[in-house]
Formats: sequence, structure tokens, C-alpha cells
Amino acid sequence: MVDHKNIFQLLMILVTVTLIAIATINNISSIKIGDSHDILIINNAHAQSDIKVSIVPGASTLAEKGFSPNPVNIKSGDNVTWINDDAILHTITYRPFYGGETGKLFDSGLSGPTALTTRGKTFSHIFTEKGQYPYFCQLHPTMVGKVSIS
Repeated sequence: MVDHKNIFQLLMILVTVTLIAIATINNISSIKIGDSHDILIINNAHAQSDIKVSIVPGASTLAEKGFSPNPVNIKSGDNVTWINDDAILHTITYRPFYGGETGKLFDSGLSGPTALTTRGKTFSHIFTEKGQYPYFCQLHPTMVGKVSIS
């Protein structure tokens, strides 16, 4: 006699394995199965390296030396994490060299969960395309930095 419960369990395992394989190939981070089953897939292929950049103490008066290191040279797929090591609020805001929208590619913002409101707060961005990515602090516009992706 066929045990329907075992067949159903086997079928669910096959579906789950298939969805994980598809998600891994397509870099999907989560899949919803039915109403109550979530599968979380951690794909470490996104960020090759995590590069730390300090917003140094007294950064608001240090211009391009307010970020260390500066410039930052990375590879495509690397993650850059800025750490506010200063005592005051700063932003990390993309500012294109020519045209384009300020803050469009990345912006830590002035408020919310990614805002660098106090010492120790961090903001991260994964860079996926080669090029030059200038950024600045909205509150202290002389604070400028650049990320270069090879």
C-alpha cells in the first residue's frame, strides 16, 4: 500500500532542493513556499571582500582626509563599510562627477537605520560595476572621497 504521507514529504524535499538550486543560480536571497514556509539562502558570492573606511575624528574640518583610506581601491563585488569614528553626524552620499543624480547610487541619509548619526554607526554598499564613485558628506560638503573599482 502506498503511504501518501511519505510521498508528500519526498515531493516537498525535491521541490525544496530544486528551488534552492534555482535561487543559488539566480542569486535570490529568499523564496516563499506556500503560506508558511520560508527558505533563506545565504549566497556569499555577492561580496568578495569587506573594506572598512573610517570617518575619522574631527572629519568635518579635514576635507578629503576626513575618510581613511581615501581613495578606496576595490574589485567589482566588494563591499565597502563606512564607520563613523567621529562624534557628530555625517553622511555618505554619491555625487557623480558629471551630471547624474546626487545620492542615486548610494546614500546613508540624514535619518533612519542607515544614518551615521553617532560614533560606531556603519553604512555599507556593494559595488558591482567598474568605475569611479565619488562621494561626500551632505552636512560637510568639503568632506569628499572616492571609491575606484577595477
